[in-house]
Amino acid sequence: MKKIHLTWIMVLTIILFTSACGTQSPPVSSSSNSSGLPSNNVTRSSIIVGSKIDTEGGLLAQIIILMLNQNGIQTVDKSERGPTQIVRQALLSGQIDMYPEYTGNGVIFFPDVDPSVWHNAQKGYEEVKTLDKERNNIIWLQPAPANNTWAIAVPQSLAAKENLKSLSDLAAYINKGGYIKLAASDEFVTSSVALPAFEKAYGFTLNQSQLIIFSGGNTAQTEKAAADGTSGVNAAMAYGTDGSLAALDLVVLGDPLGVQPVYEPAPVVRTAIYDQYQQMADILNPVFQSLDLTTLQNLNGQISVQGQTNVDVAKTYLKSRGFLK
Repeated sequence: MKKIHLTWIMVLTIILFTSACGTQSPPVSSSSNSSGLPSNNVTRSSIIVGSKIDTEGGLLAQIIILMLNQNGIQTVDKSERGPTQIVRQALLSGQIDMYPEYTGNGVIFFPDVDPSVWHNAQKGYEEVKTLDKERNNIIWLQPAPANNTWAIAVPQSLAAKENLKSLSDLAAYINKGGYIKLAASDEFVTSSVALPAFEKAYGFTLNQSQLIIFSGGNTAQTEKAAADGTSGVNAAMAYGTDGSLAALDLVVLGDPLGVQPVYEPAPVVRTAIYDQYQQMADILNPVFQSLDLTTLQNLNGQISVQGQTNVDVAKTYLKSRGFLK
């Protein structure tokens, strides 16, 4: 969900992303107006919708696409294209027009802000909404009332054997020499607000031999590795809204110190596009308001555990709630 270093894999992703975005709709000009912000004097006959390369990102992108299409707004699907930094840059440069982002990522986008604001759901949303509009001409629509915060999960068997209930317990276990190997994304391992923040707050350190790093941010991979013990893995990067945790018999360790910001997903869109299609707020806000924690866990589980496609899951949910005809 957060800031990452550009490894060669990510550089390749940028190249592929840029190439792909140019195959159907030309990028909008990124020229600036007198304020120094990207110009809004552009129009689109269809909206390019992107997302991050994880289960929930793909699901939320399909929800956006289905709802916009039903209401006469044509879309181009460029979902599941890369991690946060790549998708965010694609939005800022006009390669995509909108995607689902998380309010807590304001801690990375706006490092000059008091970090405590991101630990309050409403204050964090208002702050990122205001700053992104002022500095980047980006509009935030209504977020879902579900905190998709980063977490660490371990197998139920390990938790029971070592009495691991929280990250404080995990730190004590690691510091007394307990075996741990964590499967995580590069972003989770390197971002200052993810694993390094947990390590600093709870007083433990994982070295390279204790990490298995995936290039993407899909917790379906990390959690499966922990459940199966792949390459000795017995801990996994997880998200608060993951639907596969119970099915894989994994336990999320508590964060009693409240290290993580609140990460509520919301559609973000360039002002140029929003000004052209202002009805999208009325279209999407009620849908995202319906996506509480339990609902998102269930929908994500239908994809990651049951093997359904994100399109089918999104379509079934929207029809069941009367949003889609």
